[in-house]
Parts: sequence; C-alpha cells; structure tokens
Amino acid sequence: MPQIFRPFADTIARIVLIAIILVPLAAIGVAYGVMRSPFITGENITLEQPVPFSHEHHVGGLKLDCRYCHSSVEKSPVAGVPPTHTCMTCHSQIFTNAPMLAPVRESLAEGKPIRWKRVHHLPAYVYFDHSVHIANGVGCSTCHGAVETMPLMRQTQPLTMSWCLDCHRNPAPNLRPLADIFKTGWRPPEDQERKGRELLQEHRIDTGHLTDCSTCHR
Repeated sequence: MPQIFRPFADTIARIVLIAIILVPLAAIGVAYGVMRSPFITGENITLEQPVPFSHEHHVGGLKLDCRYCHSSVEKSPVAGVPPTHTCMTCHSQIFTNAPMLAPVRESLAEGKPIRWKRVHHLPAYVYFDHSVHIANGVGCSTCHGAVETMPLMRQTQPLTMSWCLDCHRNPAPNLRPLADIFKTGWRPPEDQERKGRELLQEHRIDTGHLTDCSTCHR
C-alpha cells in the first residue's frame, strides 16, 4: 500500500497547531505594544512649531508663572494658548528684530493667530477640565512634566485611559497644596501619603465616583 503522508508531515502538522495558538497571541502582543508606543501616544515626541518657544527659557530662566500665558487654566476646562499681544508685551521691547520672532510680528500686524501645533492630544470623546484638577490639588507638572527644562514642549506622559484611571483610583500621591499648584519643581514630601489623604478630605474628593464612565465621557 503506497504511503499517503511524507515523513515530515507530522512535523508540519505540529508546527501548524503551534502556530494556530502562537500567531494570534503574538498579533495581540504586537498590537498592544504599538498602541502603547510613542507613535500612538505622542509621548516624548517634539513637534516643530511656527516659533521655537522655549519653556526652559521663559519658565526655568525668567520664572514666568504658568498663568501668564495660560490665563484661563483656573476657570475653564481649556488652559488656553496666549494671544499674540501677550507675546508682544515683552517682545515689542526686547528681541524686536529677532528672525525667529518674525511669525509673531506678522501675526500681530495681520491680526491672524499663530497656528501652534497641539502637543497634548486627547480623543474628542474624552472630557477633561483643567480648572477642576487645578482646584482640587493636581499641579501642572503632574501631567505636563518638568516644562522648565524643555527647550521645546513635549508630552511626557502617555495620557492613555489606564494612566488616567490609575490617578482617579488613587489620586492622593499626586495631590499638593493649592499654593504649590504652579510650582514646576514640586516634589512629593516624605509624608505625602498622609498629606495626600488629608487633601482628599479637604477637597471632599469622592474616589468612589472618579472612575464612573460619565466622569470623562459625557
């Protein structure tokens, strides 16, 4: 009787069976890795801007307060981007002819806003309110990082749903006194666990509802 299967048929069958299990797992792993990569999250990617605005110079060097440029951060969901006349408050007096500031001068002359590229992106279906976080003890550097060291602004956190939920489940480690909200160099004290719990009570933060879907998806 002729042999139906070749000698290596059993080996091929084993490989196929193993591949049926491993290939889907590998595909899931690759997809998970890609979704958490900077290519998707935008983390640590520096964008080229119309004007190379340096937070390192303005915040780290000149000690400008965040609210000087982001004037609506305490009272609005949106922190705001400064209008051109805010820039020209200083630059009508200093560096008046600097080539890098030509787009600023043109913006003022033409009455057209500078088209900055957004650095921190959230999906359109996510509701985020800057003022609520500021009022309840979450400082700027918690989400935006050490901006005073950045020659050009970049995103330092993944801003993924899991990252947000980690804080909403246990916000105490990230809470600070309201007097320190805009301190870019703030670091948690040694007794942050105790102080964080006290701030939770002071601001009456109900962590039981911070993870409700309607908190961020409205």
